[in-house]
Amino acid sequence: MEDIIVVTTESVPGYRIVEIRGIARGGIVKATHLGRDIMAVFRNIKGGEVKEYTQMIAEAREEALKRMVLHAKELGANAVVNVRFATANVGSSVAEVYAYGTAVVMEKE
Repeated sequence: MEDIIVVTTESVPGYRIVEIRGIARGGIVKATHLGRDIMAVFRNIKGGEVKEYTQMIAEAREEALKRMVLHAKELGANAVVNVRFATANVGSSVAEVYAYGTAVVMEKE
């Protein structure tokens, strides 16, 4: 992702948007495995953070971001602005993580 600018803002200081290429998006549906589910049940009884699910969502978020960047490159963009994440429960222990933003071509001012 080093060769593409990815920001949650509308602009990047020192750059100007010269072309909008469309919506860049990347998603993943990720399920936990039995070991994580068992540990989560024990943590749920005790209370507190369910670290197994936190790790799973963090991994899914990174993968969704990578896929969004790949899509932006396919669109011919060198940056993605207004990046956002969305998550949804798809089923029991299954979550969708979606990253999206506006794929643009930027140049230095």
